[in-house]
Amino acid sequence: MDAGFTAEQDEIRRTLRELLHKRSGPEEVRAALDTPAGHDPALWTALAEQLGLPGLALPEAYGGVGCSATELALACEETGRTLAPTPLLATAVLAAPLILALGTDAQRADLLPRIAAGTLTAALAAPATALALTCDNRGDWAGGGRAGGVQARRAGDGWRLYGEVTHVLDGHSAQLLLVAAHSGGFARSRTDLFLVPGDAEGLVRARQTALDATRPRARLQLRDVQAELLGEEGADVPGALARLGNTAAAVLACEAVGAADRALELTVEYVKQREQFGRPVGSFQAVKHRLADVYVQVQAARSAAYYAAWATAHRETVGGLALAQALQALRTAAGEAIQLHGGIGFTWEHQAHLYFKRAAGDELLFGPVHRLRAHAADAARLFLAPEVAV
Repeated sequence: MDAGFTAEQDEIRRTLRELLHKRSGPEEVRAALDTPAGHDPALWTALAEQLGLPGLALPEAYGGVGCSATELALACEETGRTLAPTPLLATAVLAAPLILALGTDAQRADLLPRIAAGTLTAALAAPATALALTCDNRGDWAGGGRAGGVQARRAGDGWRLYGEVTHVLDGHSAQLLLVAAHSGGFARSRTDLFLVPGDAEGLVRARQTALDATRPRARLQLRDVQAELLGEEGADVPGALARLGNTAAAVLACEAVGAADRALELTVEYVKQREQFGRPVGSFQAVKHRLADVYVQVQAARSAAYYAAWATAHRETVGGLALAQALQALRTAAGEAIQLHGGIGFTWEHQAHLYFKRAAGDELLFGPVHRLRAHAADAARLFLAPEVAV
């Protein structure tokens, strides 16, 4: 791989960092978190109109920029630095690729240009295990059992859904929901994806209280809701979700690296200014060693995240390992930020706790780290016992 960035990638990162510096500072982030939507619609509009960020990885034929998921991952490193509360992850990283991969020509032509323009937000309503990051996603959720999850049944020419999904990223505000549901009855149960408008009759949505408020999520109750099948019957939905999981993990890894890097920057700036015993706290050897350890972890995680971002275009499945490395680095950087900021590091007014909550919240949603690594090891068959000759 070429470890250098292209001129286009550098320009995307530079422009996005400048915009977020102006529009997504600590005060703006806190204000957005207190709104019903949990994000700033004006910032989302600016990201769409000035940078085309929602359509960055969508083909030009559908109004997108025509870049790959690599550029989207690198852009998310910048959104991670500021913890920008936007529907980018739910809409552009999770929902749009599924519509592109599985949707019919009519569905793509109708939905993707609006997503690329930033006028349509979407969310994926499926358990976290659907992304196959910590376990095989062909288990019970993917088509076994009569109860649990969301069930789908035919109703004339359409479908009706009933059931409940929790922890749906931006599910309370998304204008379009991609709902994973059991269909085909008990004997031939399978998983399909269905399109549900956010204002559908019988759909009840409620924002959930979350540890990480920068990742708003919702509980969805579907009470005999009319839905449209995404794509054609018989599509390999678990396979598409697993491929999406690898790409999403690479994007999340870059995002976590951006957050970890910013947490480290804040800490270094503070220990240079804070004085104790007549000298800056950062001049003490113990503090230098702790920050050096954080720096090494962040740089190692950055290398892994960049490789995973590059690998998304080469069908290499390394996203889970990169995400594990990045989440561990973020947890360490955020923890040291709180410790080395001393008393103010524990206060609600300081932003250090937001980075710590992002680290913990992402592990709860997509991890934990040890399970990400264990599943990657199982997939690579690293710890199989040697065959015994008979």
